[in-house]
Amino acid sequence: MNVSEAIASRRSVRGFLDEPVDGDLIREILTKAARAPSGGNLQPWHIHVVGGSDLDSLKNIMAGKVAENPRGEETEYDIYPKELADPYRARRFQVGEDMYARLGIPREDKAQRLQWFANNFRFFGAPLALFCYVHRNMGPPQWSDLGMYLQNVMLLLREAGLDSCPQECWAVYPKSISEFLGTPEEHMLFTGMAIGRKDPEAAVNQLEAARAPLEEFAEFRGI
Repeated sequence: MNVSEAIASRRSVRGFLDEPVDGDLIREILTKAARAPSGGNLQPWHIHVVGGSDLDSLKNIMAGKVAENPRGEETEYDIYPKELADPYRARRFQVGEDMYARLGIPREDKAQRLQWFANNFRFFGAPLALFCYVHRNMGPPQWSDLGMYLQNVMLLLREAGLDSCPQECWAVYPKSISEFLGTPEEHMLFTGMAIGRKDPEAAVNQLEAARAPLEEFAEFRGI
């Protein structure tokens, strides 16, 4: 698989097969992904991978947390701007509606939508979970470095025949995840990620999120 094929086939998969993923393969992918660029070569990413019985324990903990406090804990950063304007607001709304249409859950059925969203905290059945942290004194440039590292991870997963779903929803429960992982206080949770093999029969995996045309986001001069 070349890079273009990996990019074209990458999806945020929300239904995984119950098949194990080789730990050595994940270690290899995380090592290769670290060739991602970072300002000043800081390499600000801190990665935690959870699987097996530890992942089962985390899922059980989160089932209780979500039932007890479905709104989550206090987030440590704004996942979206407080005033999200168009076209960004419209894009966010549209991808949500497209997903729920695939699932056959109408907009007015709020309870079923919330029930579906809770699947996030079971990693959509994936056998591996990844969490990405960053030191609290790092700023926006270093957060952009995290994105480049995680993109490398997701493309390398595709090369290996695996799939993923980046999940910023985990930032809603930073205290619980940090307690479970035993992370240092100076580290802040950025995102989680589900890793495994896509279930080809899952209706939600037929979703292909729309992308804006080039002329909507790019300008050219002298070319």
